[in-house]
Amino acid sequence: MICIAIANQKGGVGKTTTAINIATAMAATGWRTLLIDLDPQGNASTGVGLRASERGLSSYDLLIGEASLAECTVNSSIPGLDLVPATVDLSGAEVELVNVEDRAQRLRDALDQHSGHDICFIDCPPSLGLLTLNALSAADTLMVPLQCEFFALEGLSQLLQTVEQVQQRFNADLSIVGVVLTMFDRRNRLTDQVSDDVRECLGDLVFESVIPRNVRLSEAPSHGLPALIYDHACAGSRAYMALARELIGRLPERRKAA
Repeated sequence: MICIAIANQKGGVGKTTTAINIATAMAATGWRTLLIDLDPQGNASTGVGLRASERGLSSYDLLIGEASLAECTVNSSIPGLDLVPATVDLSGAEVELVNVEDRAQRLRDALDQHSGHDICFIDCPPSLGLLTLNALSAADTLMVPLQCEFFALEGLSQLLQTVEQVQQRFNADLSIVGVVLTMFDRRNRLTDQVSDDVRECLGDLVFESVIPRNVRLSEAPSHGLPALIYDHACAGSRAYMALARELIGRLPERRKAA
């Protein structure tokens, strides 16, 4: 199973929207896909149609060792996409784990038990705390959603420093599969300027596919649906399908189930 963390310590950059829709797109192309919601807000769980009242065992139980990955995994309404939901209990996990040995590798240990999916996406909280550290320690690679705004560039620098530290201390094999530009608005000259600056700095690390500002992307979560199902023909959905194709081209060859 290929494990991809979707992280950026800055909030409001389209991280959860990216997690929901890239996971849906990969499931639609035939990959057995797992989405782990590691954000206490639980927006990824809501975004694939799982209401708070329907959540039993969660990523919190997984991290503190009270349940296995198989026990925490539930089927979503989307064919080929399974979910480990988040609950508000997750907000206390960092405090509860502070004195636990190997606290930064709890998720990695849990994922080692599991081989029933081809690919796993981890939706991280908007911070660089213990939850995100667990995700980076468990992941093979990292996808970074980056909003096309000036301040986003400063946050990216901090995230890249964190990745280096994780590589040195916890996960030497962690790589960055790519940076995806989100909330792209061609009518705004600053958007093009930020895009040019990021591409000049990071080169081929930046995905060619960009995610536009799109009303349908914003509407979809209120219906408990990924945009790809809510409106598969909208500009946002087409962008995420293009991103999925590009992502597949960057992943190592893995045998998929028929």
